[in-house]
Amino acid sequence: MTATTGRAGRREWIGLAVLLLPTLVLSMDMGVLFFAVPFISTTLAPSGTQQLWIMDMYSFLLAGLLITMGSLGDRIGRRRLLVIGATGFIGASLLAAWSHDADQLIAARALLGAAGATVMPSTLALIRNMFHDPKQRQVALGAWGGVLTAGATLGPVVGGLLLEHFWWGSAFLPAVPVMALVLLSAPVLLPEYRSTARTGRFDLLGAALSLGAILPLVYGVKTIAVDGWSPLPALAVAAGLLLAAAFVWRQRTAANPLLDLSLFKIRTFSGAISVNTIAMFAMMGFSLFTSQYLQLVKGMSPLTASLWSLVPSVGVGAAVGISSALAGKVRPAALMGGGFLIGAAGFAMMTQVGAHSPLALILTAAGVLAAGTVGTMTMTAEMVVSAAPVEQAGAASATSETAVELGSSLGIALLGAAGAAVYRHQLDGAALPAGVQGEAAHAAQDTLGGAVAVAAQLPGRLGADLLETARTAFTDGLHVAAGVGVVLALGAALLAYRLMRHLPAAAPAPAPEAEPATV
Repeated sequence: MTATTGRAGRREWIGLAVLLLPTLVLSMDMGVLFFAVPFISTTLAPSGTQQLWIMDMYSFLLAGLLITMGSLGDRIGRRRLLVIGATGFIGASLLAAWSHDADQLIAARALLGAAGATVMPSTLALIRNMFHDPKQRQVALGAWGGVLTAGATLGPVVGGLLLEHFWWGSAFLPAVPVMALVLLSAPVLLPEYRSTARTGRFDLLGAALSLGAILPLVYGVKTIAVDGWSPLPALAVAAGLLLAAAFVWRQRTAANPLLDLSLFKIRTFSGAISVNTIAMFAMMGFSLFTSQYLQLVKGMSPLTASLWSLVPSVGVGAAVGISSALAGKVRPAALMGGGFLIGAAGFAMMTQVGAHSPLALILTAAGVLAAGTVGTMTMTAEMVVSAAPVEQAGAASATSETAVELGSSLGIALLGAAGAAVYRHQLDGAALPAGVQGEAAHAAQDTLGGAVAVAAQLPGRLGADLLETARTAFTDGLHVAAGVGVVLALGAALLAYRLMRHLPAAAPAPAPEAEPATV
């Protein structure tokens, strides 16, 4: 390996390629199930709440364990933790692919999230350790971020392609050969790093509290949104809030906390974290609506729907380019605030999407929405790292990743729960066509995927009437979620302006110089 203060050589760049493989898989796994939801609804018959847990459990465990696993990697070795996580990811992927019921799939998704939480901070921390030259590190981190974005785009497409030819569980299998390659190459191509500082006793209580605060809180909010108020979910919300308060208290008083809360006193850091979380909440929360609309309302196959879903990425690419070009001329507060205003316009367009709207309307709305939100997110990663002290850059990165994953998870959970609540309210007993009763009525009221499956079994006009009613109810839920998105985007625009207005326009970083490859 090159000297710790010098420039990276061939081995480090090949090692970077190894680290990008699990990064791609983790990013793809966020969206690979979007187009599998109708198939899972038909095969496993999950309830509305179970369906949301299938989508959310991966992200919740990933978010809840990121800081814990990042701290653990510092102690036992980051390469070792990466290998442990890759092994766990292979086993959990196989378990998910051959799940026999909804509960087993939820458990498998939880294991995938836990394994992913060991992999994600290891990749980023190893990149920081391998690349000490600022220009080279910028290139390496840019590649890491680019692969993360590419995976989120490719996930639905890969899922759609597999679902076109195989059963729904095949969507989990691409991770297996990729993680196997990581297991084979990591010991050879990646150096081991662990902290040499005296870190004290690992904060097991803080780790338990960080995870314990997330799951009951989101479970309670989701269940109340879908099924209405009842004592158990209300107690879950209260327990989650108490555990969250206990976690904060623990981090304030522990000798060796998992998270240094003083980071949040840095205005730029806390502002970047806040706007990034809101952006991910809004964007990922609406991705599930878009994918289901294309398949279940427009009747597209998974592959066709996934290919059409690539259209909004054109707007995203343009937004990223424009944002980068303006970064040296326009203050971050104006760029971020303007991005969120564009995102709000996209959400407003979504409120006009109906069951019989032209395809161009939802694709244009999704493109405007994504362009606005992603345009703001391109600036936050560098802000988070540069705002934190050098000795706390690792903790700052872990906190940023946690906020991104938590924002994604809460967006899917809460916006999804809002849409599901409206759908079920609209499809009460009186709204269903006469003749749809018993178990068929229950399945149709639970999810749009269930209604599509039931309609396929009904004779003649009855099935068509059920489809029309269910699709209208789904778009009503979409409108409510889009309305929430408008409010969030406008609030985020104001927040970004208030928290970032002290920052000047930053000149773009210089391009890296060409260098000969060295061993």
